[in-house]
Amino acid sequence: MEKELMKTGTTTLAILCKDGVVIAADRRMTSGYMIAHKKFTKIIPMNEDMALTIAGMVSDAQLLTKIIKAQIKLDTIRRNKKPTVKEAANLIGSLAYNNIRKYSPFLSIVGFLLGGRDDLGYHIYGIGVDGSVLEYDDYTSDGSGSDYVIGTLENSYNKDINIDEGVKLAVKALNSALQRDVASGSGYDVFVINKDGVKKVIEKELKLVL
Repeated sequence: MEKELMKTGTTTLAILCKDGVVIAADRRMTSGYMIAHKKFTKIIPMNEDMALTIAGMVSDAQLLTKIIKAQIKLDTIRRNKKPTVKEAANLIGSLAYNNIRKYSPFLSIVGFLLGGRDDLGYHIYGIGVDGSVLEYDDYTSDGSGSDYVIGTLENSYNKDINIDEGVKLAVKALNSALQRDVASGSGYDVFVINKDGVKKVIEKELKLVL
């Protein structure tokens, strides 16, 4: 039960490129000032078109991502058509809204970043812990290290960036958070979503040297 109530310090980000989406996240899971896990994956592919980052209470994040993934698959079967990224974002927002407002002795705090592709193009959404759904036409970040990430992205991002440049920028932005945010670190994962689908392109473990 104690592990299920652990809360993560996190850095996640999403970058919209002209030929796809880049999603990245660190691996450190914290419980207060203790590093509870050094290889925690915070990016979850939903299907071949979308991937989701998580930040917040671990147990709630794990349960909600299972529900979201199952619902997307169920909707695809029922309609014989994949949901758009906007439809998936609204579904996630509704679940987050209901989750934080249900009565519980433990407050549920989970935020998401969603990146994906559909017939209308590439999209990134931020879904707040309150269930708010916001689409971004450039980049966004979530978690305790997001202030450092946004500063880097604000300085280096441009509308014509491609996937390869986006991956390099994502790593640079993550490193700025890993250097300054004590709740982020231990390594990072980077995914891309392009015409070939969802793919992990970087999986890096960082070891502390004393």
